[in-house]
Amino acid sequence: MPEPIPASVLRHVFVYGTLRREEVRDITRLHPQPQLVGTASVAGVLYDLGPYPGLVLGGEGRVLGEVYAISAELEQLLDEIEEVWPQQSGEYTRREVPVQLDGGSAPSSAAGLVCLVYEINRTRVAGQPVITSGDWRRRAPPR
Repeated sequence: MPEPIPASVLRHVFVYGTLRREEVRDITRLHPQPQLVGTASVAGVLYDLGPYPGLVLGGEGRVLGEVYAISAELEQLLDEIEEVWPQQSGEYTRREVPVQLDGGSAPSSAAGLVCLVYEINRTRVAGQPVITSGDWRRRAPPR
């Protein structure tokens, strides 16, 4: 079992696609290893980009995912994976948004938590199919 991350350096990240457990880029295989906080959802629309999804924040829909407590070192690694730092591809942007942990009623409730989220650039999803379930794992079979 990994050592607990000191509370003074904790940040939280919401992952909704290939970084989810048992997916191709499973965040739990990265180091320093994150700590699962729980399943959650965020307001947004999820797009199917083939091998990975893209999340556009806001609106009436909900996108499902997982929240992890992460260290500063892992946050930097995630920025590299999503190409927001040091190289900036323009595909994703870092955002901090309230997510709804399972069991809560609203993002402002005690079950809500502000998390780092990587939002897709809206120009990258033009014409792409929407994953209407909001759940990457429940997407249509690969094209």
